[in-house]
Amino acid sequence: MIVNRLKHLLGAGSALFSTLVLWAMPASVQAEWALNLPRPVTEIARVQYDLHMLIMYIVTVIGVIVFAVMFYSIVKFRKSKGAQPAKFTHSTKAEVIWTVIPTLILIVMAVPSTKALLLMEDTTESDMVVKVTGYQWGWHYDYMEDDVDFFSKLTTPQSQITGSETKGENYLLEVDNHMVIPVGKKVRILLTARDVIHAWWVPQLGGKKDAIPGFINEMWVRADETGTFRGQCAELCGKDHGYMPIVVDVVEEAEYQAWLASQRNSG
Repeated sequence: MIVNRLKHLLGAGSALFSTLVLWAMPASVQAEWALNLPRPVTEIARVQYDLHMLIMYIVTVIGVIVFAVMFYSIVKFRKSKGAQPAKFTHSTKAEVIWTVIPTLILIVMAVPSTKALLLMEDTTESDMVVKVTGYQWGWHYDYMEDDVDFFSKLTTPQSQITGSETKGENYLLEVDNHMVIPVGKKVRILLTARDVIHAWWVPQLGGKKDAIPGFINEMWVRADETGTFRGQCAELCGKDHGYMPIVVDVVEEAEYQAWLASQRNSG
């Protein structure tokens, strides 16, 4: 009886809360919401996605079991039914179980995590190198082997930021100069910063690394398909932290070479 009432109350409360949240949200905000990580387009991003899902499944199962046992115990052994507390000091069997099972679960999680970390840190045999420097409030890209470099800054009009104009399609996610890389090529990215700590993060490309003043961090990406992929600075770096978007164009080799030539000519 109590269990059924509890189920009805939880269901009604959850439905009411969801309705109120959706009603209070502007339509534009609702459209931007999405479940899970964005679709990966690199090997690293796919490995990270698979690892995320594996751990999510594990913790979900554990959570369901723990809460099921907890609520069952609360209802089944409540004082009003005359339940009496057991009197014992310890159980060797129980202690072995709750030591061995978590250890096995951690091993299952640790093996793919270690493989993912080793893959992410392997920047050897790269096809090209790009040095990325974060600064307040933008990025500088240096194609070290091709004599090309440029700054990249937010281009969202101030009128959209203040609300006097309707927000554009890529609000706070568009820059004046995109980073451009060829599809299918391993790109080693060297990260540093000019002032404070920043972080270079493009979710669909995978990986997030800090850009630290006086220190070189490194990561790599190899995109499997062409397209435009957007990210942001992911380290709180000051008042305009939210105005440091990253835009990466992945193009075919011929288009990439043409872009390099145009950059050299314009420089």
